[in-house]
Amino acid sequence: MIDRMSYGVLPDKPHTVLRAPDGALVNEEMLTRGGFSGAFGYFYHRFPITAAHDVQISSRRHPVGRPVGEGQEPAPLKRRLYLSDRVAEGGTVLECRLPLLANRDVTLYFARPTKACEVCFANGDGDELWFVQEGRLTLESPCGLLDVRAGDYVWIPRSMIHRWRIDAGPVRMMCVEAHGGVVVPADFRNPVGQLKMDAPYTHRDFVRPRGTVAWDGIVDGPTTLVVKKGGVFTEMTLEHTPFDVVGWDGFVYPWAFPIEKYQPKTGMVHLPPTIHSTFAGPGFLVCSFVPRVTDTHAQAIPCPYPHSSVDMDEVILYLRGNFTSRRGVGPGAISHHPAGICHGPHPGAYEKSIGTVRTDELAVMLDTSLPLAPTAQAAGLEDAAYHDSWAGG
Repeated sequence: MIDRMSYGVLPDKPHTVLRAPDGALVNEEMLTRGGFSGAFGYFYHRFPITAAHDVQISSRRHPVGRPVGEGQEPAPLKRRLYLSDRVAEGGTVLECRLPLLANRDVTLYFARPTKACEVCFANGDGDELWFVQEGRLTLESPCGLLDVRAGDYVWIPRSMIHRWRIDAGPVRMMCVEAHGGVVVPADFRNPVGQLKMDAPYTHRDFVRPRGTVAWDGIVDGPTTLVVKKGGVFTEMTLEHTPFDVVGWDGFVYPWAFPIEKYQPKTGMVHLPPTIHSTFAGPGFLVCSFVPRVTDTHAQAIPCPYPHSSVDMDEVILYLRGNFTSRRGVGPGAISHHPAGICHGPHPGAYEKSIGTVRTDELAVMLDTSLPLAPTAQAAGLEDAAYHDSWAGG
């Protein structure tokens, strides 16, 4: 939630009469978070909130991650690298998202869709925070159309009905399904909720939906809705499309944030990765590594130091640039360094970084408090030689 927005036709006060030009009562819907004590939004529908018919378990292809350890021998504790180029292309965003890693708080997916979604989807299991590595898309929701470009984070609130359209491919996307929600870190805001002047981004950096108004009763959109809850996908047919909204108001709406709008910090010596904090939620933190000036001390070692972060798993999606701490890692590679073993730069990278004044790397990092288990689907994507790449000089 960034700030309040409103669009379209609204009554003077919530929960009061609003009529369409033909005299029909407009139907108010509230989308609430945290019961009724968190952020909320109002949506005003041209038609009655639709009844659902033909409710059944969906027969569509919906990959769901199951940790490899379930019913099998546990995997040894290793640094792992997954190559997203090996993820199969094809299908819609809903169909082709492939689960890579999971714990109780988050599930990490990667997708290479080639088709627009012909049905609507609502994820009742958590917020979705996507990062678009490649491609151009439009996210359609009751809030209107959200323009999405390569390099954008995209936030979709829990249970927000939506569908993806592909404007230009190929498309590569990574998703953090956050079961406890996604928020802007609290220390980025002042007491009235405004982003502070020293926050790494501003309100102006966020891309908002372009609202559409269905006031005249001419409404176009799908009537098939797939809802995910408890890992189960239920499909239903609605009497009217859920995109029949004439106006909306509140804090709960999808947005996009271009990663290169992130404002990095620099110190005299190497600062911990928490300075790259971007979004957070229960049990996880998302960080953005963007081109920046390196440390200013004359004897600084800009390369990340070897570290044993005993309470956090670390996942990095590499996007572009010269990754000073890694060799042989290119765009689209996804590393997973589990808590419990030390990790850090490849041999030679630590010393080689001395004297550098800038880094041009671009990457997304996910840190989790609980261990991440690889899914069965992840096994075919792994570079088996990665753990041993620290051996030698």
